[in-house]
Amino acid sequence: MSNASTARLSRRGLLAAGGVLGLGAALAACGDDGAKGGDSGSKDGAGSGPWSFKDDRGTTVKLDGKPANIVAFTGVAAALYDYGVQVKGVFGPTETKDGKADVQAGDMDISKVTILGNVWDQFNVEKYATLAPDLLISTMFDDAGTLWYVPEASKDKIAKLAPSVGISVFDRQLTGPLQRMWELAESLGADMKAEKVTGAKKRFEEASERLRKAVKANPGIKVMVGSASPELFYVSGSNLSIDLEYFKALGVDFVEPTEEAKKATGGWFESLSWENVDKHKADVILMDDRTSAIQPADITEATWKELPAVKAGQVIARSTEPILSYDKCVAPVEALAEAIEKAKKVS
Repeated sequence: MSNASTARLSRRGLLAAGGVLGLGAALAACGDDGAKGGDSGSKDGAGSGPWSFKDDRGTTVKLDGKPANIVAFTGVAAALYDYGVQVKGVFGPTETKDGKADVQAGDMDISKVTILGNVWDQFNVEKYATLAPDLLISTMFDDAGTLWYVPEASKDKIAKLAPSVGISVFDRQLTGPLQRMWELAESLGADMKAEKVTGAKKRFEEASERLRKAVKANPGIKVMVGSASPELFYVSGSNLSIDLEYFKALGVDFVEPTEEAKKATGGWFESLSWENVDKHKADVILMDDRTSAIQPADITEATWKELPAVKAGQVIARSTEPILSYDKCVAPVEALAEAIEKAKKVS
């Protein structure tokens, strides 16, 4: 295997486990606003005409009719659900240990979908086959077309059962993937003129403008993006991640990992021991909200509790893998806007 392939696979494992853009705990275990709009066929009903969609790999999937049996990464399924498109099966973080819906499942009723895998590297191919899938959809966190949460060991078997669509969430601003998911949902029959849909897009635009104004009204506020594991604290860089690139474009001033640290992680993050968690000065801290990461209320490290932003109560959650519907992207933008509006300079 080439060095490039090895690095890519390692990064996928890191991303999945819960560190800074999903890069984290796997360290202990491991292992252009780009593509153009999709071509879509009939929007009426399954079987009413041919269907096609050009994904962010440049691959055009063509089917005799609109896909009825859709299987998707959990976050993608949650986004499609917001647009009125129901999938049959999901893979990825869906159900918590206490049987509740994972944060990445959004508003989906998880009792109505078949869960093919709930953790990294888990995908029940046999169960997938029984769903008679027409289409598999996932996101992509690299420029090589690697489908998120589709296991490397079984990807070829999975690919033989149904065509796939990949939506890139790598090295671009949030608005790009949001538009691509909009186009995909529309091709699958979603009513994009529904008040719920258009209203959510308007709220997102309003929240974005609020964030832009907040930064101008309270200049100099430094924001650090973190994720916690038992052994390490991870600081994310503002490049590569769709939400952070978008927030940066709106004027947010982020703490950046050292160049040496970013080179070691493909540009994603810097890992710090808990003794060195105060290396970077920050006024507001955004913390990974996924179940794979330790949440702020559960961090017991004394060094964490002594951080100025923590002592000032200026810590908020971050949707590290945003659900790509406008409805679900409103709250994270509003939360950051409010945090910066209220933030005191403590660094």
